[in-house]
Amino acid sequence: MVANEASREPWRYSPAGISVALRVTPRGGRDDIDGIEQLSDGRSVLKVRVRAIADGGEANKAVLVLLAKSLGVSKASVKLLSGATSRLKQIAVDGDPTRLGEALRRFVAAKSRDQGN
Repeated sequence: MVANEASREPWRYSPAGISVALRVTPRGGRDDIDGIEQLSDGRSVLKVRVRAIADGGEANKAVLVLLAKSLGVSKASVKLLSGATSRLKQIAVDGDPTRLGEALRRFVAAKSRDQGN
């Protein structure tokens, strides 16, 4: 993998797993991961949409469930680190960091092919 390509990934590796930067769209019509987006400040985020509304933490819960299901980990392995009331969130996923990173990379690549990007 090219170093520049890795720097655009919105996840970071740690011994316990990975942390992922997200941009969440509540009431997005479906629960899905839409790929990677570059913010105006140059940061990369994983675009996520959920059907749940942003009220009482419902959208946050839906995001955690979606990521757990997409990455094949338990719901208890996915935690909100920051951004509880913001569209921009930081999520921690416990598990094998290499496997989790590869799973995200494959998922994003498949989404890019599906969207014709």
